Amino acid sequence: MSSKLTWLDIRALGEARAAIVQEALHHRVDALVADDPADLADLPPTVTKVLLLQGKPLPEQFGDATVVIVDPVKHGVTPAELAIKHPEIEFGRFVEIIDAPTLEDACESSRTEKWSVLLFRDPTKIPLEIVIAAAARATGSMVTIAQDLEEAEILFGVLEHGSDGVMMAPKGVGDTAELKRIAEAGIPNLNLTELRVVETSHIGMGERACVDTTTHFGEDEGILVGSHSKGMILCVSETHPLPYMPTRPFRVNAGAIHSYTLGKDERTNYLSELKTGSKLTAVDIKGNTRLVTVGRVKIETRPLISIDAEAPDGRRVNLILQDDWHVRVLGPGGVVLNSTELKPGDTVLGYLPVEDRHVGYPIDEFCLEK
Repeated sequence: MSSKLTWLDIRALGEARAAIVQEALHHRVDALVADDPADLADLPPTVTKVLLLQGKPLPEQFGDATVVIVDPVKHGVTPAELAIKHPEIEFGRFVEIIDAPTLEDACESSRTEKWSVLLFRDPTKIPLEIVIAAAARATGSMVTIAQDLEEAEILFGVLEHGSDGVMMAPKGVGDTAELKRIAEAGIPNLNLTELRVVETSHIGMGERACVDTTTHFGEDEGILVGSHSKGMILCVSETHPLPYMPTRPFRVNAGAIHSYTLGKDERTNYLSELKTGSKLTAVDIKGNTRLVTVGRVKIETRPLISIDAEAPDGRRVNLILQDDWHVRVLGPGGVVLNSTELKPGDTVLGYLPVEDRHVGYPIDEFCLEK
């Protein structure tokens, strides 16, 4: 799980500044940004001290700043020239993108500078997409200015890669904690386990959920589903050819509506409570994860089949699926297994969370599920 950079703009915070700075230090933001060297004095070495000279002249001294961001056009000097005079400081470039020439300046800065701080005036994210693509092989870092938390979340996700970091001026205490949470919203990869099928049974009619997402799944990718919070099986999407119908690579025929699946922030959700806009954890056979968005959930009455599987340590896992040949799960190496053809001794891939759950959140307490 990788974390994006969080830069907190403290240039115009007023009376709340001291409290917000303390919150920023507590939540370990990556950098505090000021336009006066005096405002960076006495900050601990755990935070990067950034001097952003946006609209201000170049000072004689940079004080305790460890990173200085300049505008070469307005200051008449480049980051490279400053770096020669001040080798102990890292320098970067500020670019305000308002038209095609400044967009090209941003692309060039992102390709060549150690630090690029970008301010996009156009509300569309297409210019940022262009800069991210232009800097795909660059070694420097791009920090984009966000006006609020909602924009920050979008900036982190543009073109799936997103900006390397976001700089934001908080509106009050609490915004810093939320910005840090958004930056760390990536989800950890999972250790999948091989489970041995021990029993299958046809259990009659019930409601099952087809989960249609807003993404294409890979052929070795799906979502984890199980009757109990401590064991789930990897259900594959409809990416593999089927007789009588086209593939639907955005869909997982996931299981009975009571089942758990993994959502955002390691929380489980019932299939029955998913809806448009819900977030789910997609998982491939190697345990790599990503968040996907639900576009639609179809709940319909269908015949159901119950599958019991056992982990090497003896833990049992149950999954109830639609009793139909085209509903499938994944085995080792990405082998696709039709639910109706599973038999004792077959091997499926699963996940064994160690925590119990309370309203979907992991919690260390006694909980017996049967």
